[in-house]
Amino acid sequence: MTQAPTELKICRADYQRGEHASALVDLLDAYARDPAGGGRPLSDFAKSHLARELAARPQAFSVLAFDGAQPVGLVNCIEGFSTFACRPLVNVHDVVVLASHRGRRVGELMLAEVEAIARERGACKLTLEVLQGNTPAIKLYERIGFAGYQLAPALGNAQFLQKWLG
Repeated sequence: MTQAPTELKICRADYQRGEHASALVDLLDAYARDPAGGGRPLSDFAKSHLARELAARPQAFSVLAFDGAQPVGLVNCIEGFSTFACRPLVNVHDVVVLASHRGRRVGELMLAEVEAIARERGACKLTLEVLQGNTPAIKLYERIGFAGYQLAPALGNAQFLQKWLG
């Protein structure tokens, strides 16, 4: 069994705090450069505006992981709304763990904090999307209780689709 880093600290990001804003951008940029994140760095616009834009949205929150002073993990979340449950839901939009800290429960610990925040907000569920080929992430998500979304088994699982607007 793998152990969590001894100096690991999980915290809710404060977008106004310089070290949190920097960690947010640096970790998301590392994820964007990874094949699982698209293989391209964040734009200069995203790097310079991300923390401010997230701070302007009360439905957004992030969780950070630090190993000592080094930022090693990030989860970005956006609150949505379930019309069927008539309650908020929380979409886990980005999950980032630096390669140096994968397999050390960092993602699991951050997602436990996300779940606590979602429960505080009265959310009925957590949602996320994951690439089919990202087997380690899928194993993590299934281990902590995520499952494919379906309303009627005969209709199969829901698919995540997108349409770029510009």
